Amino acid sequence: MQTRVDPSTDIIYVNGSRLPKKLPPKVYLALNKPKGYICSSGEKEFKSVIDLFEDFFKGWDKKNPGIPKPRLFTVGRLDVATTGMLIVTNDGDFAQKLSHPSSMLKKEYIAVIDGVVKTQHLVNISKGTVIEGMHCTPDSVELMPRQPDLKRPRLRIVVHEGRNHEVRELVKNAGLEIHSLKRMRIGGFRLPSDLGLGKYVELKQSDLRAMGWKG
Repeated sequence: MQTRVDPSTDIIYVNGSRLPKKLPPKVYLALNKPKGYICSSGEKEFKSVIDLFEDFFKGWDKKNPGIPKPRLFTVGRLDVATTGMLIVTNDGDFAQKLSHPSSMLKKEYIAVIDGVVKTQHLVNISKGTVIEGMHCTPDSVELMPRQPDLKRPRLRIVVHEGRNHEVRELVKNAGLEIHSLKRMRIGGFRLPSDLGLGKYVELKQSDLRAMGWKG
């Protein structure tokens, strides 16, 4: 049978170890994920994105004396080759809300393409493809204006399904090859343009509301 407890007043033991009464505050961070990092742990050949928060944990005790360090985890995932916005938190309710398909949160990606992009490619992407048994179609896809310093064409693709490798599968099914992929926006919150790769920023309440969080 389940037993409801209050960690702030009850004495709780897990596997013989007593849980601290003081709980860490809720933490909400936006990371500009570099290539080569994974969103989980246990795979020795890749580093975890949580390794990028080493300085955050080092300064925790000084800023929060007597309060245990938060256990950070990612909200959803980006594959090892994809860069850009990744939300990291210790708030399970927040993570579940943002990750659940019912949230219908739009996510914007910039895909740099190897080769030439033709009109039919855009049509094919717009038609969607089957991913994990579901037919997924993007909210929008457009060829971005050419820039003199960029040799490869770029596509702006917005999706809301959140299926595994969704953008990569949409582009592949259209007959194109992705050179690089970056997530730029979740909901109404856009990755800050001055946030360097591997760097993170603490989210404000207005940022959380822009992603549909009302907690």
